[in-house]
Amino acid sequence: MSESLSPNHDARRGLIRFVVLHYTGMESGEAARNRLIDADAKVSAHYLVWEDGKVETLVTEDRRAWHAGVGEWQGITDLNSASIGIEIVNGGHDFAINNELPAYPPEQIAAVSSLVHDILDRHSLSPDAVIGHSDLAPTRKQDPGEHFPWQHLAEQGVSIWPDSAEDNLTVLAGPDDGGREVALAQRALAEIGYKQEVTGRMDDTTRLTLAAFQRRFRPKGVDGLLDVQTLARLSALVDTSFRS
Repeated sequence: MSESLSPNHDARRGLIRFVVLHYTGMESGEAARNRLIDADAKVSAHYLVWEDGKVETLVTEDRRAWHAGVGEWQGITDLNSASIGIEIVNGGHDFAINNELPAYPPEQIAAVSSLVHDILDRHSLSPDAVIGHSDLAPTRKQDPGEHFPWQHLAEQGVSIWPDSAEDNLTVLAGPDDGGREVALAQRALAEIGYKQEVTGRMDDTTRLTLAAFQRRFRPKGVDGLLDVQTLARLSALVDTSFRS
């Protein structure tokens, strides 16, 4: 592991409770690295993981890196203080080719898994402490994206995955619909940790939050609609300990 310390950090204001995964969303790892160590950019992360699996330390874990921005998870709004941020070199949605998102190489994912495992062990955190940027900021972020192998990380013991075999894709609620199922989904999203009011209506925020959930836990169908499979996976996660 190499070091290239960023100047963009300050004192933590609370305990470390989460690990937040990001993609860099830039044209190259070099461009991302330059931005993360640029004092004028005022952004950073604790670690940068390159395509070949190389890991760079940009901010030491005892310091508050500036990676999460505005967001909320499990009622916590200062996610920079409460988390360790990992930037993964990947162009993401802005660099898709023919609607294909750029792949995460196996060497890179192996390095991410190993790094997260070490962080969880160091801070006595459980796998449900690992979240994506889109989880804490579902209305404005999409990273690390539906192409990120969350299920593989769960199989490695460094994330979680819903235990549900439901494959029914029947839509229960679309835009502007409402009802009991919508309220159930909203309540489940809130219990898992998303910032979500229980209104019983499929408003814009609910659709974006459902899309964030699908992006992570049902990546083959990210549409922001409430269907039977999505509701089943929500319910399965509520039944799982999702509290770090």
